Amino acid sequence: MFRKYSCSCAPALLLLLAATSIQAVEMTPFAFDWRDNSDSLVNLSFLLDAPAGKNGFVRVAGGHLVKPDGERLRIWGVNFTGSACFPSKEDAPVVAEHLARFGINCVRFHFLDSNWSASLFVRGSDNTRELDSGQLDRLDFFVAELKKRGIYANINLNVGRNYRKGDGVEDYEYLGLAKVVNYFDEHIQMLHREYAGQLLTHFNPYTKAKYRREPAVVIVELVNENSIVEAWFSDRLLGKNTQKRPGTWADIPASYEKKLTQRYNSWLKERLSPTELQEMRSVAGVKEGELIPRLTTSQFDKADKERFGLEAEFYMELQDAYFQMMHKYLKETIAVESLIVGTSDHNHWKTGYPLLAATSKLDVVDGHVYWQHPRYLTDPGTKRQTFSIPNTAMVNDPFNSTIVQLSRSAVAGKPYTVSETNHPFPNEYACEGIGILAAYSSFHDWDGIFLYTFEHGDPSDWAKRMPGHFEIRPDPVRMTNLAAGAIMFLRQDIKPALKTIDRSYSAEQVRDGIRAPSSERPYFTPGFDLSIPLRHTTRVVSFDEGPVRYEPISVKNPVVSDTKELVWHYPPEAKGLVTVETDKSQAIIGFVGGDERKLKNLSVRVTNEFCSIILTSLDAKPVSDSAEMLLAVTARSENTGMKWNEKRTSLVDWGTAPMVIEPVAGEVMLLNLKPYRNVEAIPLDGAGKPIGGAVKLKKSSDSIEIAVGEPVTTWYLIRIER
Repeated sequence: MFRKYSCSCAPALLLLLAATSIQAVEMTPFAFDWRDNSDSLVNLSFLLDAPAGKNGFVRVAGGHLVKPDGERLRIWGVNFTGSACFPSKEDAPVVAEHLARFGINCVRFHFLDSNWSASLFVRGSDNTRELDSGQLDRLDFFVAELKKRGIYANINLNVGRNYRKGDGVEDYEYLGLAKVVNYFDEHIQMLHREYAGQLLTHFNPYTKAKYRREPAVVIVELVNENSIVEAWFSDRLLGKNTQKRPGTWADIPASYEKKLTQRYNSWLKERLSPTELQEMRSVAGVKEGELIPRLTTSQFDKADKERFGLEAEFYMELQDAYFQMMHKYLKETIAVESLIVGTSDHNHWKTGYPLLAATSKLDVVDGHVYWQHPRYLTDPGTKRQTFSIPNTAMVNDPFNSTIVQLSRSAVAGKPYTVSETNHPFPNEYACEGIGILAAYSSFHDWDGIFLYTFEHGDPSDWAKRMPGHFEIRPDPVRMTNLAAGAIMFLRQDIKPALKTIDRSYSAEQVRDGIRAPSSERPYFTPGFDLSIPLRHTTRVVSFDEGPVRYEPISVKNPVVSDTKELVWHYPPEAKGLVTVETDKSQAIIGFVGGDERKLKNLSVRVTNEFCSIILTSLDAKPVSDSAEMLLAVTARSENTGMKWNEKRTSLVDWGTAPMVIEPVAGEVMLLNLKPYRNVEAIPLDGAGKPIGGAVKLKKSSDSIEIAVGEPVTTWYLIRIER
């Protein structure tokens, strides 16, 4: 049996985790300004290659995204969701400049088909079969402004479409986002093709190209977080929904359950001999002429192996057929030249291999994960929606980290992107997320990262908006680390892993893994040690040839990458801490706790119990010889007046603007520097401009000690004259 890791596996670990909760510290207002930062001292637009797609379409070579000349394209992106996709022509250039300054080189356009926000569908119409010309014009202009600055587009097709009466969709009011029915309903499949054709053959007057021929569109994504296999093991194919406008993860209506069961029986009739079909009826306990029922999850454990395998194969074939049909339509019928993503591997509590077996046949493989995604609840007293999160630090739980979860989805020979990830607000340890993600994504040599989400609202409303669980735009901690992460990831400061662990699965193993218990998460791979993705990279090489035997591993603490650049300390031997040590970027992230932490060129001694310190050169020289560096010092962020519940697992008051931060206070030392004549440490405000006020420095011939914390900031520009 392979090793499993859990935060609840040892009483000693529980005591340690309880002892590492965030202490009460005075919070200070610190707002990021997206409109007035044109002369910011931190401008990372040099990382971008403008205009996007200037030499032609991005393609796949050697299992990675490459430009026409063969140069690697790494994506450091963000999502724009709903109304955020349609800024005014006054705001679009300002937003595009703001993104470029932070090193963002791709925008994933998400929920273009939203029902709850501005969308491409005509508001007030009785159907979703015509596009709003005004909204298209706003989108066109924004895409053109992004392109000018070297920012690519990732266009999502079906995400949040709610069908209307005029669409001719059966029981349209009971479908919600209409997930999974696209895999077997031919009318809905036709509507998917129609919408894709309308949008992708639309001519953008500002870029002078149709979207199907626009090289700045790097990826087109077919459907979002949509798998019929997942719907099966989640009991969302039962036909029991009777609620109009249900939530995202609703069961299908009875009419669709009947249609799916009939299709399943037709498939069985084609697949099995009369004798085999009769045996199947006998096992299912139905008479001649009756439909063989589909299995529910309560029947999984007792189900005959052949019956379970056949039904799993049926759903997998539906998935594969849909993706192949849509890929062929986009590529052959309307001649889309961008790369195609099917959907993301997103449910890490269960196996993702039945889905990946289909999506990996397309151009790019994609994954989603969140560290402690909120669990939404209804307060029994007030009937208001609330939420709950564990609110613990990822550094204390490495083998369940976002890195380990995401690493299961990468497939050999295919680019791998992560189009949604975040440490959702108000997690008090969120400063750890982006720096660790940037470092380990580089180590795994993945092709793209998209934080979810930059914003949901129209820029005209941004000043008034409070962050929800996912908006990173107003958060000074996330935005600061987004800039530092852009440098590390796009410049590939962290070396790729020296060793790749190949994984192979038999077709039977892929199917039977559907009923494996969640305790085998996230890999569902017997014998595969969960420390491997923190030491080496890993890829799936086959979904129909395995399985592979994995050698037993002696896990040590800390876990050290095979490049020796990344080190992860974890309980119970130590409080969670990740260090990054390369020539151009170094970081200390986690429970620093007042002890001195020391790397080759970076030493930290701060009073904060938990924080993230990232030092990265801006001139591509090693830290020891750099003339200009970014120092990102972040801890907690929250809203003014925000109040937790007693257990600090939910909020009783979200608070108000502006956002406030826990200042990182103490000393940051730059060590082993080459000779220099003078040094400046410039504290920056939320617009990247000098705050003013002297920063205390202690200098020696080869080191500099910087007193951080006063004035309050999340980032410093360090200039060294040599």
